[in-house]
Amino acid sequence: MNIEQLQQQYNEKRRREKRKIFSFQLMLLVGLLLFWEITTHFRILDPLIFSSPRAVGSLFITKITDGSLFPHIAITMFETVVGFILGTLFGTLLAISLWSSKTFANVMDPYLVVLNAMPKVAIGPMILVVFGPNMLAVLVMGVLISVIISTIVIFSAFQQVNENYIKVMQLFRASKYETFRHVILPASTPTIISTLKVNVGLSWVGVIVGEFLVSSSGLGYLIISGFQVFNFTLVFLALLIIIVLATIMYKGVELIERKVLEKQ
Repeated sequence: MNIEQLQQQYNEKRRREKRKIFSFQLMLLVGLLLFWEITTHFRILDPLIFSSPRAVGSLFITKITDGSLFPHIAITMFETVVGFILGTLFGTLLAISLWSSKTFANVMDPYLVVLNAMPKVAIGPMILVVFGPNMLAVLVMGVLISVIISTIVIFSAFQQVNENYIKVMQLFRASKYETFRHVILPASTPTIISTLKVNVGLSWVGVIVGEFLVSSSGLGYLIISGFQVFNFTLVFLALLIIIVLATIMYKGVELIERKVLEKQ
C-alpha cells in the first residue's frame, strides 16, 4: 500500500468521523426540541414562561410574513459584525504597540489586568450617558467587551514566539518591523485566528447588552420588549435567532482559519 492510498484511507476515515459527529449533533438538537415541546405540551414546564417550539415557529412565520423581523436582524447583525471587526482590529493594534515597547507594556500591564477583570456591563450606563441612546453606544459596548481580551491573548502569543528566531533576525540586523513581519506575525497567526473565534461570542454579548440599554430596535430590543409584556415566545424567538446567527458567524471564522492555515 503506497502513501497515496494511506492518505485516501485517512481522509475517508476523517469524513466518516465528521458525518458521525454531525449525526449525533443533529440527533441531540432534535431530542432537545422534542423534550421542550413535550414538557410544555403536558405542562411539566409552564408554557407561559417556557413557550414551545411550535409557538416559536408560528411566531417566526408570522413575523417573516409581515416583514417586521428583518429590520431587527439586519441592525443587530450590522452592529455585531462592525463591533467584531473593530474589537479585533483595535486589540491587535494595541498588542503590536505593547510588543514594540517593553516600557509601554510594563506600564499598561496592571491596567490591562484590571480592565480585563472589570465587568464591562457595569459601565453600560456610563456609555449611555457619554454617547447617548443611539447605535454608537451599542457599538462601543460591543468593542469594549472584546478589545481587552483580544489585546491580552494576542500580546501573549507575540511573547511566546521562539526567541531563537528573533536572535537570528537580530544577527542579520533586521529592523523591528522586519522581525515582526517575518517572524512574530506568521508564528502568531493561529492564535490571532483563535482570538477571532472568541470575539464572535464576545461581540454578540456586547451588542445584545448594548441593545438592552439603549436601543429601540434589534434582537436585544425584542428580548427586552418580550420580557416587559410577558411575551416569552418573542423572547425565545429572538434568542434562537441569535444562536443561529452566532453559529453561522463562528463557522465563517472557522472557514477563514482553514484557508489561512492551508496557505502557511
